[in-house]
Amino acid sequence: MNESTYGLQSWIDRLNQSDLPALAAVVQDLQRLTEQETASVQQLADVLLRDAALTSKVLRVGNSSYYNPSQETIKTISRAIVMIGFDNVRLISLSVSLIDGLLDRAPRQQLQELLARSFHAAVQARNISGYVLSKHEEEVFIAALLHQVGELAFWGCGGEQADRLGDLLDRGEPDFDKQVEQLLGTSFRQLNLGLIKSWNIGELASLAHGTANLRDPGVRSVSLGVRIGAAALNGWECEAMQALVKELAEFTGISEDDAMQQILASADEAVDVAATFGASRLCKLIPSTDPEQLRLQHEQRLASQLQPDLVLLQQAMQDLAMMASSRGDVALMLETLLKGLHQGAGLERVMLCVLADQQTTFRVKCAVGEGSEAWRAGFVLPADPARRADIFSYVLRQREALWMGVPASYNLEELVTSAIRQRLGRGMFFIAPLLAGGREIGVLYADGRTTGRALKHEQFVAFQRFVQLAGRCLEALTRRS
Repeated sequence: MNESTYGLQSWIDRLNQSDLPALAAVVQDLQRLTEQETASVQQLADVLLRDAALTSKVLRVGNSSYYNPSQETIKTISRAIVMIGFDNVRLISLSVSLIDGLLDRAPRQQLQELLARSFHAAVQARNISGYVLSKHEEEVFIAALLHQVGELAFWGCGGEQADRLGDLLDRGEPDFDKQVEQLLGTSFRQLNLGLIKSWNIGELASLAHGTANLRDPGVRSVSLGVRIGAAALNGWECEAMQALVKELAEFTGISEDDAMQQILASADEAVDVAATFGASRLCKLIPSTDPEQLRLQHEQRLASQLQPDLVLLQQAMQDLAMMASSRGDVALMLETLLKGLHQGAGLERVMLCVLADQQTTFRVKCAVGEGSEAWRAGFVLPADPARRADIFSYVLRQREALWMGVPASYNLEELVTSAIRQRLGRGMFFIAPLLAGGREIGVLYADGRTTGRALKHEQFVAFQRFVQLAGRCLEALTRRS
């Protein structure tokens, strides 16, 4: 057995030993019903009724305007099957199970992005198949949805390896696929195919991973849907999308203009489907087709790419220096500090966490930047009395500023715990203790993760200077009080 095969089997065993088998069992039971031409309404109802939560969510989706435009109330699974169809209920059940089994338990950014892409691909594939198949559109949807189920499972249950791979992805490491094979002992493609076979998801899902079966209209529909979902991330006008539009037109017998309109309509539908299935957080990750929305998104991306403002930077430093030597107040000092780091130094997200609850926790005192509202609302991190368990506690003990995510700090990566990554994401960041003389106040944090740009040396120098000035201000305020 070679190394790659050993790595693949090890990962399949590991994923099957996690809490994913419950999802796998639902997938397998629902798949078996498709293979039985005489499967009854009661057999499908029996599968769903084993899980009260799943039954409730299936009924909620079944009563949505997307699946039930007549708005006739559906109260039972049997009635849902009669009203919206056996295949639709099976599709809803599997989709809801996938969301519950992955998204609600491990909301990594990579997982959310991949699941959004999977839903987009599934809707594209199902709508393409409508041109070339008289039935089985639901099977095409599921095959596309689960096309990358191994990678989805990895990001959901991969633990430390997923954290390490996420860091490599954030740092833009070259040859990412090679990095995956080195870390996992297998490729994502092999893991996807291996889990599809292990879970017995279906022949179409398995065939869609090969290139020799593209004459099969179902397989080609899945392949096109998956490739369209991936290409859309680079823009609707990108070269890859233009080639796919031409391929779709030739495959379905429609014009290229109509093929493009079909693709855009399916993208809009994918947003509705994700929201209907209770995964509204995925909607913003599916590429928008609205021209005005595209313009706004472009402007927002440009606006979020902060550039250092040296005039503002110098003024903020001067203001803090004056506060350290004259009477000032904490609120003004903190406002100047965050403004200098955010708008002056061009750091996209900045946060001050203070020791609270008798120095047992870190709580956000103030924050600025896209997404920082969530930090202010609910960021709480236990403080380690020994100052060794995590990077926040560590910098307080060491009393020095750190630039995490560069080679000089790789030996400290284990201190960036999974709890911290879940709250703050992955990638480079600056972190430093905030002290009032010898008194520990908290920790100052800054990163550039809104756009994913790498932090720069001059930003770290400015960060260190602001930390020093803020410490002098706090010491002066402490003395006066």
